[in-house]
Amino acid sequence: MERVRDLSELPKAHLHLHFTGSMRPGTLLELADKYGVRLPDALTEALVSGEPPSLRATDERGWFRFQRLYDAARSCLRSPEDIQRLVREAAEEDLKDGSRWLEIQVDPTSYAPRLGGLIPAMEVILDAVETAVRETGLGMRVLVAANRMKHPLDARTLARLAVRFADRGVVGFGLSNDERRGMARDFDRAFAIAREGGLLSAPHGGELAGPSSVRDCLDDLHADRIGHGVRAADDPRLLKRLADRQVTCEVCPASNVALGVYEKPEDVPLRTLFEAGVPLALGADDPLLFGSRLAAQYEIAREYHGFTDAELAELARQSIRASVAPEGVKAELLAGVDRWLTAPV
Repeated sequence: MERVRDLSELPKAHLHLHFTGSMRPGTLLELADKYGVRLPDALTEALVSGEPPSLRATDERGWFRFQRLYDAARSCLRSPEDIQRLVREAAEEDLKDGSRWLEIQVDPTSYAPRLGGLIPAMEVILDAVETAVRETGLGMRVLVAANRMKHPLDARTLARLAVRFADRGVVGFGLSNDERRGMARDFDRAFAIAREGGLLSAPHGGELAGPSSVRDCLDDLHADRIGHGVRAADDPRLLKRLADRQVTCEVCPASNVALGVYEKPEDVPLRTLFEAGVPLALGADDPLLFGSRLAAQYEIAREYHGFTDAELAELARQSIRASVAPEGVKAELLAGVDRWLTAPV
């Protein structure tokens, strides 16, 4: 059998990872037991078996079921110690997969009721990130994400909160949840607040909705990066626009298949985006529910899309360039990619 380079040793940046969704399955089971939380049967069975739950979010009922599982997991994060554990373990898992820089996405309103409010919750999260960086050596920053299912005024509150903590490691502002609900332009003021505060704009788009949702992110929210963005492949003019502006799409292949955006791994338009010149940053999205972490996304590119080692190295470079890592860190990581590619197999 032909030997191939180990993708877990390829230095890369991880730019699309949600906070609760980064949790280890065993950790969730332990916390549920600790707090007496009864998890949905489908989630418990998946966690015990190691097989991701059957999900399909292309209709409202399917998305509701996905959210129910996610909310059940989130309800098990109740103390600063739980937050510390989640962040440390997420960093450890990323390091095992070759990630050297992680930008983790969080909506602090989800944890505020149990952590004393929005500001205390943000402080707990950022303290956990600082500790994980110190203990693991992984570079890590935070994107604050608003929920498009909530009122745009809530998003403005979060944008101001994100800017307030820009000197503590918050580097970007996002917009998550079902993009079929709520117009991007309703959140334009929140994103303006974030941009004026020096934060990156990284809303979700082009996952459950089509190319128009990507255009809305560009036109209304002035996106620097697009969470997912895969449906841009349906519109050649939009692909060219993304390529010309070098707007990175944070593509999560396993997630796309798990949620029914595409039927099979080979249907995810990685090649179309890559060959159109659109920068890509592969991400794991929610490993807790989708069953695979960062290196597995590169394995999908290799196995199902025929990406060579040179092309996989370029994917890693694109993730690093799209990150907000300091230039010195980027240079070091890019040199590491070159060493991976030129090392004997």
